[in-house]
Amino acid sequence: MYLLTKSILAIMVGFISSVVLGFLLIPLLKRMHMGQKISSYVSSRHQVKEGTPTFGGLIFILPTLLVVGFLLLTHKMDFSEDLQIVLFVFISYAFIGFLDDYLSHRHGKNEGLTEVQKILLQLIVAIVVFYLYIKNGGQTSLVVATLGINIEMKWLYGIFILFILVGSSNAVNLTDGLDGLAGGLSAIAFIAFGLISLMVGYVDMGIFTLILVGALVGFLFYNAYPAKVFMGDTGSLALGATMGVIAILTHREVTLLIVALVFVIETLSVIIQVIWVKCFNRRLFLMTPIHHHFEKLGMPEVDIVRMFWLAGLILAMAGIIFGVWI
Repeated sequence: MYLLTKSILAIMVGFISSVVLGFLLIPLLKRMHMGQKISSYVSSRHQVKEGTPTFGGLIFILPTLLVVGFLLLTHKMDFSEDLQIVLFVFISYAFIGFLDDYLSHRHGKNEGLTEVQKILLQLIVAIVVFYLYIKNGGQTSLVVATLGINIEMKWLYGIFILFILVGSSNAVNLTDGLDGLAGGLSAIAFIAFGLISLMVGYVDMGIFTLILVGALVGFLFYNAYPAKVFMGDTGSLALGATMGVIAILTHREVTLLIVALVFVIETLSVIIQVIWVKCFNRRLFLMTPIHHHFEKLGMPEVDIVRMFWLAGLILAMAGIIFGVWI
């Protein structure tokens, strides 16, 4: 009962602090002309969004860090080794995303860090994470008891960590193309991982995750259609990488594939489109990521987002069952 109360309070505090910060931050971003540059390749319906403030990821990143910091300072939360790794990834990827958003704004077009620069920065983060993970006694084998999987990876587990961090962060980044889409799907996925973390004994990570869920719901207050602010790479990279590292630390890597399957499909649609064009010299989808394909078919933006949210919710419930069962 105590843990349930603590969980509900975590969500509520995250939500309230996020709503308050958004109310203060969005006007400031507008005054600083921190507007999003919209690609000319997307639907004409998106061109009217040109100039909508970006850097909105700060609306859920800063409250999450402040609330967690307060709980740690007042000893209401255990500053475990696992939580240290989660916070390191959360802050590091938020910084990478912020740098990318800042350079895009400075250049006056939708181009920030180069792909090489992004990979290099993410490689550094992955190396540090692997070092801390091994130092804290983390296992280097991929284990899924129910499927009879037990693969000892040794140092290759470091590459596996890099693959998950890069893959998950970029998957959320690609999905962030419609108002409320990535934010809502992330909130649903983090609810799943928050509950899994609590039920399998990672209480500190569970509380952190639920605080983030509350902050994301507060962010959706401003990001749902019609969006008053976009999360930008600041938010999307931080969300994806954090989701990935929580899956690693709770040893629920396969569960991540279930919970985040919508993000995976969005990413695969881009990869398949590129391969299809190179092999057959024509497109398989009208446009990728796949949410834009549905837009091209004439579906309203809000209907696409609701459809994807529903799919995410079903997958999250399946992920909770699988994640706790294993």
